[in-house]
Amino acid sequence: MSFTKTTEQDSNYNHLEKMNVAELLSNINNEDKTVPHAVEKALPQIETLVTQVVSKLKSGGRLFYIGAGTSGRLGIVDASECPPTFGVDHGLVVGLIAGGDSAIRKAVEFAEDSTTLGWDDLQAHKITDKDVVVGIAASGTTPYVISALEKCNQNNIITGCITCNHNSPLSLTAQYPIEVIVGPEFVTGSSRMKAGTAQKLVLNMITTATMIQLGHIKGNKMVDMQLSNNKLVDRGTKMIMQELGIPENKAQELLKKYGSVRAAIHNYDD
Repeated sequence: MSFTKTTEQDSNYNHLEKMNVAELLSNINNEDKTVPHAVEKALPQIETLVTQVVSKLKSGGRLFYIGAGTSGRLGIVDASECPPTFGVDHGLVVGLIAGGDSAIRKAVEFAEDSTTLGWDDLQAHKITDKDVVVGIAASGTTPYVISALEKCNQNNIITGCITCNHNSPLSLTAQYPIEVIVGPEFVTGSSRMKAGTAQKLVLNMITTATMIQLGHIKGNKMVDMQLSNNKLVDRGTKMIMQELGIPENKAQELLKKYGSVRAAIHNYDD
């Protein structure tokens, strides 16, 4: 199959250095507007992967994101937000990045070029065929990610991917590929821009849809969220007030007693 890196093609704009600030912002914004439409085209692929993720997590499995650079960081952000948002264990959704945790802040040279480290990182978490591994790479050519998915395939572990090029090596390796074709970046090759935005939107969809399917949302509320700061305690209090039709002081009392919105609502006896 033919493979063209549209993420590396020349920008639709030139002489960026001659644009004033207003022009730069307007043109970047115009490019950004195209991203949700590209994601929309990939919805059937996203649905197929999410269905697999839900099935595996319901059976006691875990979701792993694995990537390098910006892609790896985006996976880690999404994974790290699941426990406070949905009240799940930190080990349920795991983000891995080439070069380890130090690469979250500072790039580790050539880590993404390794064909063994990705599988090593997964093995450190005792990966099994109960789990799902989603590779994230805008280019679809990152060796760290592709080689990890190849080993997963060999070990009967379900694989998916999020990439921004059609028919990339990563897409052809993953069992359930998601391709969001955003086209050339405003700054040629700067895939932290549209490609990164597209990846973030897809990651939001994967975990949010999965957690709703797993029962961590009631109505439209985060009833399992961790009460880790005053803002969230206040939000939880308002949820209880609205759900039970009780005054604020009573809602605060219930939340303090039971420690979660769900438990407070479930155990309320008027």
